[in-house]
Amino acid sequence: MLEVSLEKSLGKFMLKSSFQAKKGVLGILGPSGCGKSTMLKCIAGLYTPDIGSIKLNGKVLFSSTSKINVPPRKRNIGYVFQNYALFPRLTVRENIAYGIHHLGGICNQKVSDMIERMQLVGLEEHYPSQLSGGQQQRTALARTLITEPDLLLLDEPLSALDSHIKYKLEKELITIIKNNYNGVVLLVTHNIEEAYRICNDIMIMENGQNHQFGTKEEVINTPANLAAAKITGCKNLLDVSILEEQIDYLVLKANGLIFKASKLIEPTSRQMIAGIRAHHLSLSTTTPNTENTFECDIIEKIEGLFSSTIVVNCRGCILQAEIPKSSSLYSTGYGFGKMKLYIPPDQVFLIEKEKLA
Repeated sequence: MLEVSLEKSLGKFMLKSSFQAKKGVLGILGPSGCGKSTMLKCIAGLYTPDIGSIKLNGKVLFSSTSKINVPPRKRNIGYVFQNYALFPRLTVRENIAYGIHHLGGICNQKVSDMIERMQLVGLEEHYPSQLSGGQQQRTALARTLITEPDLLLLDEPLSALDSHIKYKLEKELITIIKNNYNGVVLLVTHNIEEAYRICNDIMIMENGQNHQFGTKEEVINTPANLAAAKITGCKNLLDVSILEEQIDYLVLKANGLIFKASKLIEPTSRQMIAGIRAHHLSLSTTTPNTENTFECDIIEKIEGLFSSTIVVNCRGCILQAEIPKSSSLYSTGYGFGKMKLYIPPDQVFLIEKEKLA
């Protein structure tokens, strides 16, 4: 268990964060400059917090009140940097062995075992410049895992990779962690899809503060505020008035659009923000006039490789719908003009206006 509560100022920037992480992978998600990497450096001991405490498996690593600040080398924390930070003049074997030379005779056997587990056999005498991106990643992870750390910190390990190998290495990373590590993992990323695929839980950060902490399903389905909704990729956010409240649904109004939403939370105000993710909206040329189906005008089409974003004006509300190219809409063909838009009531979430950042 990792327990963190700290504050750290860097010039005009202030990091203020408090959370607990259990065994598994916690994704720290947020835009560049929000304090994600600063957080990792404080936990690792590379930065000293101004105030607060850090505990790992019951051991105090930092406490401003007790004047405790365990040196980085004694925290037993593994840190994999964005660029992997391999020593360029050391071979794969030497890089992996770097942190365990003090073990003496058993060092060589441990390194050989790790080389085999990480599928690096045959590359032992290669230098980092001779390795592919995936081989560098496995070497960096091997160098970290061989020290048997209590905590593993991954600072955007996939961000520098080309898209055509990123997914493959992401799968490798998941497999390596699952098969070789049983502790707490913190993964820093600004990519929501990457966080969702790799992580068990997600923490949203912006401007140096935590905005939400929960399972990945909770964070995606019920964002805590506008910052969390935007960071997790929600493109449709509407100012709404609550016209009617029933036991299991609400009637919402945004401009001229009046629609139903499942009652996922108890509204705290009659004026709120409604969010609908683009992939939950559906468009059709033939849908009948059923509940929560509205006529709309297509105003823009943004073609993607596997899906397209269709921007529509629906009774004064500008909405984006993400339509897979495998859908029937593509096979029938469509152009600019009138279409039918369906809003699934159970996919609408509400955010309190007073939480706007």
